Amino acid sequence: MFADRTEAGERLAEDLARRDVEADVVLGIPRGALPVARPVADELDADLDVVVASKIGAPGNPELAVGAVASDGSVWRNDDLIARLGVPEDYLEREREREAEYAREKAERYRDDGHVPDLEGKRVVVVDDGVATGATARACLRLVREAGADHVLLAVPVGPPDSLEEISTEADEIVALERPRSFGAVGQFYRHFGQVSDEEAMTYLE
Repeated sequence: MFADRTEAGERLAEDLARRDVEADVVLGIPRGALPVARPVADELDADLDVVVASKIGAPGNPELAVGAVASDGSVWRNDDLIARLGVPEDYLEREREREAEYAREKAERYRDDGHVPDLEGKRVVVVDDGVATGATARACLRLVREAGADHVLLAVPVGPPDSLEEISTEADEIVALERPRSFGAVGQFYRHFGQVSDEEAMTYLE
């Protein structure tokens, strides 16, 4: 169990350093990933920035992700779940547009222009505080790949093996400190896992 996000980030940074990981840019997924990503960026001597995506929730169950969309419109869809639930295409398109706008607005809160930094030919480490279904991480990784990154690594303190295996198609490499088979939610692996405000998250970018 991790004490908090900062301690998880320090342990993640040590692990990446032991693996001789090199990075030009570290991207944290707001808001909770920023306290984790800051120690990683410091250890790897890389710039820290953000990559933003928003979940597309199932009809009547917004916490159940049927997909996710990044701030540039890059989208990942869980087609198996969509088919199983019989989610209509018009619902998906409407929610995709709404969540893409939300992601763009959030990106603009962290960056004046809202645009992703230049990633062409860069070695990029994407950091989250953990993955459950991995929907948001997938959309973020897809954005980074489409932005021309040369090597994409996802680094997280914790995530279930099946989700990490599924996400592996979107990244060149995945580093997870813990891969518990019994997994309920990311927060259960932290002693302190409070909400991180946008204002607090932005302080880690300074």
